[in-house]
Amino acid sequence: MKRSAAIVAVTALMLTGCGDDDPAADSGDDVTTTAATSAVEIDETLAGDVIAHYAAGVYSSYQASLAAAKQLDTAVDAFVSSPDAATLESAKSAWIAARTPYGLTEAFRFYGGPIDNEETGPEGQINGWPLDEQYIDYTVDSPDSGIINNTADFPEITKEVLAEANEQGGEANLSTGWHAIEFLLWGQDLSDTGPGERPVGDYTTGANAERRKAYLSAVTDLLIDDLTSVTDAWAPDEDNYRAEFTSKPVAEALNDIITGIGELSRGELAGERMNVAYEERSQENEHSCFSDNTSADLSANANGIANVWLGSYLDTPSGPGLSELVSSVDPELASRVTSEISESVLAISTIPSPFDQHLTADAPDDGEGRTAIKTAIDDLSTQTDSIVEAAKALGVEIEVS
Repeated sequence: MKRSAAIVAVTALMLTGCGDDDPAADSGDDVTTTAATSAVEIDETLAGDVIAHYAAGVYSSYQASLAAAKQLDTAVDAFVSSPDAATLESAKSAWIAARTPYGLTEAFRFYGGPIDNEETGPEGQINGWPLDEQYIDYTVDSPDSGIINNTADFPEITKEVLAEANEQGGEANLSTGWHAIEFLLWGQDLSDTGPGERPVGDYTTGANAERRKAYLSAVTDLLIDDLTSVTDAWAPDEDNYRAEFTSKPVAEALNDIITGIGELSRGELAGERMNVAYEERSQENEHSCFSDNTSADLSANANGIANVWLGSYLDTPSGPGLSELVSSVDPELASRVTSEISESVLAISTIPSPFDQHLTADAPDDGEGRTAIKTAIDDLSTQTDSIVEAAKALGVEIEVS
């Protein structure tokens, strides 16, 4: 016999406008929409299955990300041991390959889980951006800058030293994570048409080459440590966060799940990662600016949202997603959200690469690239409204940017 749960909630949605007609984040006026209190009955058994399948999917997704990061670590070790053009390219390829599985996991953020708990979450240490290159190493304008060249304040370069230095003195003072590794592999991106071109000599005959190798090794090892801690928090049959999460009241767990994809959809992906760079025409605000991997990063995030909605996760047996649960109370709404998410994934995939060529001062707003970016931003904003509507259909209270 089916069990049902009555969830009573007040749904409040904070929307941020972009110009006159785009509610993408960080770009305009604030709009607040509040829904009236409503009682909604949902199939509690199905909801429990969705929550359990989500937890399993989160774990398998982090496992995949950790496995790819370990392959990167192996490639970095090979490069540091024998730095040449071939081992550098292998390390770069491993970094790019590891970014997609990590990008999919960003749909599991924004509700204070293991990845971004205010006290213990390592997200800022894993994927902080944009970073000030001069905090890590030399730049074209500052040849002696950075931790690598500062032997007085940083006589040793270790995981612990880099973790302590992260965000010291400012949010852009990032010393760890994916983008620190990216900068150490590619160097500054000084081109509008291609990625950075750090010379292999930086790791052989260049000033402080040994310290640069020590930094690259340590920061990659730290990434493995951080991803391992998050993965372990979602492991099954343990006294950990996953056990706590799957024991929450249905409404609370659904709130977390939907908040994760809702906040990623507009506040982070459409807003911070796309609209800010689009409006400011700034390569510095491009997500993976050194490697020109931004388009792939954006696609991974969009697909991560789709995975949670559909219940389709890496290396996980099929199971119910939010779409099935919403369909049980409002089939038309569920179908609409599915279509809108599919449209957003497609829109992002059509943005011509590299992303930064559309951020130059002379890139026309009506050109193919900027038109594609604007379409994707608008599509993500539209789907966010519908995701919030889906939450309301389940009687869940969420607030997203």
